[in-house]
Amino acid sequence: MQRKYFSLITVMLAVIIYSSCKEEDYSLPLGKTGLNNDCIKRTLGPNIVGTNIEFAYAMALPKAEGKIVSAQVEASIAGATGTYLEYRSFYTNSSGVDVGITVGSPSVTTDKITLVAFTKDTCAATLRYFYTVPEAARGGSVSFTFSATSSNGMTVSYKMGPYAITSMDMKLDLVATDNKACYLSIADMALYDATTAVANAGKIDLVYLYRSIPGITFTHALVSPAANPEYLPGITLPAGVNKSSKMSKTWALNDFNLARLQYGIYIDDADFKVVDFTNAPNYVLNLKAQAGTWVETADGKYRAYIYINAVNNTTPSMTISIKRFLMQ
Repeated sequence: MQRKYFSLITVMLAVIIYSSCKEEDYSLPLGKTGLNNDCIKRTLGPNIVGTNIEFAYAMALPKAEGKIVSAQVEASIAGATGTYLEYRSFYTNSSGVDVGITVGSPSVTTDKITLVAFTKDTCAATLRYFYTVPEAARGGSVSFTFSATSSNGMTVSYKMGPYAITSMDMKLDLVATDNKACYLSIADMALYDATTAVANAGKIDLVYLYRSIPGITFTHALVSPAANPEYLPGITLPAGVNKSSKMSKTWALNDFNLARLQYGIYIDDADFKVVDFTNAPNYVLNLKAQAGTWVETADGKYRAYIYINAVNNTTPSMTISIKRFLMQ
């Protein structure tokens, strides 16, 4: 009896092994027919008024079925000047370089719609779309409908969004110069010299200065006009420049929009609301490249993050970039 069962088990194992080793029939998968499309958003981080949101829109159909005639994008809010759809189709070569091949004529934007008419006989293309965020979208959201048409009369579309648009503003690469363009206005996101600061006295929040003082680590500094005069050595303030802003110095907060380095950190609207300025001083000293400071204006109207892009000790100056948020 045991031999009988042993023989039966042996046969079953052989069947299982044979079945698992048997090759299945394989056939090439059939390609899609008709006009097809896909889309990805290429840009990351907050969507800021005045900057671009970038997409890559791909469309294709079998060569035997026709060619692409046109592609277009319709935004829910008309883009600002600078919005366009590429008329070149991009691919990445073996060296990692993006190469563009002309497939159409330069795009034409009419209100919310940006269109490219194809001039080359092509059945597949990937076009990049750059939407410049307009003032009208601030604090709201925007959506997009991508579409393509082929010579056989087919049309496809692809919806993207909605995408939130921040309320904050941004200004890049302001150069503060000691004893020259050294008076900073958060409201204007601009630097003034002593003469122009008088005309804008009510808007001046900080003074930039560089001092090399033996025994003291001072160097590059941002100081409120109302700070103790010992933090403003050699400075004679223009008439009416007297505000006191709260400040919180940081290090290694390399916001990608401001730094434009390899870091993947982004400051968004919500970040400004949670900064604690309790007992914060009205000055920051010894600022270095890749450092920064949060600022709250004297009236509490604005909060800002000032990033230090570069410093120069020889011709005392400091390059800064700013994100600013309206609190009221």
